[in-house]
Amino acid sequence: MNVSSAPLFVVVMGVAGCGKSSLGAAVAQAEGLPLIEGDDHHSPASRDKMRRGVPLTDADREGWLTTLGEQLQAHPRGAVLTCSALKHAYRQRLRTACPALRFLFLDIDRPHAAERVAARAHAHFFSSSLVDSQFATLQSPVGEPGVLRLDALLDIPTLQARASAWLHLPEAV
Repeated sequence: MNVSSAPLFVVVMGVAGCGKSSLGAAVAQAEGLPLIEGDDHHSPASRDKMRRGVPLTDADREGWLTTLGEQLQAHPRGAVLTCSALKHAYRQRLRTACPALRFLFLDIDRPHAAERVAARAHAHFFSSSLVDSQFATLQSPVGEPGVLRLDALLDIPTLQARASAWLHLPEAV
């Protein structure tokens, strides 16, 4: 449970298949915060593009990022957001909407991401053909303030424990 006095705002980020939804749900539950599933806020046109294996453009993501910023602002006591946040500019947009934002970067290699995306093809709109474009777009957040890099191949309980411990360190801001 989030017992600190300051609101806690967290983005669980990374390429498709890294485990954003699973870790986001675990962190939200552990911290007693609402979960905002970024995929739920894509436009029908963007979902269709991804289903067909067409990478989204910056223009496609424009309204989505605005909506996600508004979603964070709608939860003044804090929230956990799952969002790829692949480019520095996207993370900056979210930071502008929510200055106290921190990022949990689930770092995964291409083969494991592709395997995970293929395994969920029956249940998710994202085409496995887009994994390469995700890696091509990714601008690593390592070194940016308020970012924790996590090995996406670790189990969810371990990832959640590491994330929660880091989120409560004063220097994690």
